[in-house]
Amino acid sequence: MPTETSITITVNGAAVSGVLQNNAASAALLAQLPLELSFVDFGAQEKIAGIPAPLSLDGMPPGGSAEPGAIGYYAPDQAIVLYYEPVGYFTGIIPIGTFTDVATVRDAPAFVGTITVN
Repeated sequence: MPTETSITITVNGAAVSGVLQNNAASAALLAQLPLELSFVDFGAQEKIAGIPAPLSLDGMPPGGSAEPGAIGYYAPDQAIVLYYEPVGYFTGIIPIGTFTDVATVRDAPAFVGTITVN
């Protein structure tokens, strides 16, 4: 089984490369892909979008922190989060991967994007 899976996130038509780690939450997200999601800015630190079904938290930590370029699952809101600023530890932040183009995500207003497996 691979240690990570390559994905593409579209942001206003731009392709942003990313990877999902090999864990239960990422596997549950991969099973839902491709997804078209409506991302909105939250707290001038992240873009967040609700997903149709919750992700598995089997073996996952109860929370985490995030650096710019992190992809997380915020379990309380059943949402995917693209972090463009550092965020300290929060219960419910589940790190699931990373993405490469922080500036494109940061500078985009609210957007409808897709997440697909490469």
